[in-house]
Amino acid sequence: MCQLLGMNCNVPTDICFSFEGFSARGGKTDDHRDGWGIAFFEGKGCRILLDDKPSIFSPVAELVRHYPIHSTHVIAHIRKATQGEVILENCHPFRRELWGRYWVFAHNGDLPDFEPQDLKFYQPVGKTDSEKAFCLILDRLRKCFPDSKPPLKELYPVLKDITQTLAEKGIFNYLLSNGEHFFAHCSTKLSYIVRQAPFAAAHLIDEDVTVDFSELTTPSDRVAVIATTPLTDNEVWTQILPGELLVFQDGLPHKLA
Repeated sequence: MCQLLGMNCNVPTDICFSFEGFSARGGKTDDHRDGWGIAFFEGKGCRILLDDKPSIFSPVAELVRHYPIHSTHVIAHIRKATQGEVILENCHPFRRELWGRYWVFAHNGDLPDFEPQDLKFYQPVGKTDSEKAFCLILDRLRKCFPDSKPPLKELYPVLKDITQTLAEKGIFNYLLSNGEHFFAHCSTKLSYIVRQAPFAAAHLIDEDVTVDFSELTTPSDRVAVIATTPLTDNEVWTQILPGELLVFQDGLPHKLA
């Protein structure tokens, strides 16, 4: 199945180090060769890059590895297809507008025989179960809150209820963000790490690359990195429990009631 990578932080930060290791899994250290994508929120804007080539061979991925785009919300995905052809419209992450902001979604898993029949406003462009699930989530949120985005304390339980319903249909690990709130749901496998002062060096699992974050940060910086499997071998990652829906804000995870 696919793999997910996310970043949420309290100051705009680049994801070059994490993406270096993550993109190696798209054809070098793992077999997720069916396309990839990444989205960066910048204010209310959203820069999204997609390619149906394996990330390890993609010139677009090479750009991301070496061009430090700074953002507080980043979602990336490397694909191993279970539903839908290996073509651009089936590459994650997917983006739609809701309540005057972009929403971005990427999914790792499989929802067999998932064919929602009651989509009203949002329709899938490609053929993946993932995009259909994203359209269903936004359709339900729009139906529950038709006029404007509700406070997080009202939004969260509705999103959690929709998530639980979809998770009953199969494996449903996902990352979702609108540039204000960053949601991470674990169905089977998802981990995170929070880097904050005192910063130390980190070494990638998939590439022989080490970065000393103490040389690149200020004492007030805080960065959460979320991944399907840990990206480094000298740090302690926290496994998100199956069924948990976390909200990351300013680089910290929160589980709302």
